[in-house]
Amino acid sequence: MSSDANLASLEARLAYQFSDRTLLTRALSHASIGAESNERLEFLGDRVLGLIVAERLYSDLPGETEGGLAVRLNRLVKREACAKVAEAAGLASHLIMASAEAASGGRQKSAILSGACEALIAALYLDGGLPAARKFVMHYWHDDFAASVPELRDAKTALQEWAQSGALKDKVQPTYVVTERSGPDHAPSFLIEVRIPGHEPQRGEGLTKRDAEQDAAARMLQHLGVWKE
Repeated sequence: MSSDANLASLEARLAYQFSDRTLLTRALSHASIGAESNERLEFLGDRVLGLIVAERLYSDLPGETEGGLAVRLNRLVKREACAKVAEAAGLASHLIMASAEAASGGRQKSAILSGACEALIAALYLDGGLPAARKFVMHYWHDDFAASVPELRDAKTALQEWAQSGALKDKVQPTYVVTERSGPDHAPSFLIEVRIPGHEPQRGEGLTKRDAEQDAAARMLQHLGVWKE
């Protein structure tokens, strides 16, 4: 278990002192130690993080569509983003886990770091309310919030993220089909259709398959209202 001195050093790094330090201990406890793990806190922290990020995006991007907000939300709360914050907050060295898990590199595993980050957010929320959790998120996601403001230019990536963000009932991958190839071999032109179940297919044109796919994806994003025309 983490000593009081270790917990105090982490509190100093977080600029927050817990009224109930058992919440912090629980947030740092990996499932490998048994029943007293951070999994329930992780569940709650995921929802608290989503609320805080959604609130911030709603405020920062008043002209953005629901779909555009969903894409940005998905980027900001995904596992990789949470793991990066866990590293920045110095959680790895404070994690409480079985020796076998630690020996196998558990302190560097993205899934474990991400879970600990979400659990910590929940612990802050339970101990100090939404303001405590919001302060943590605003600090450690500051650069990512700034990066989320510019329009997403990679249409294929944006469309895939939208499809995986929960905007659809079932998470699916957009599919691209070449419907026409014209022109000479040295200068071909492609017409490609992107398909998403439940939505009208959209076509894009380009001198390469990649360009045509990007054009089709951009048209689909506009059709869906995720991007503005």
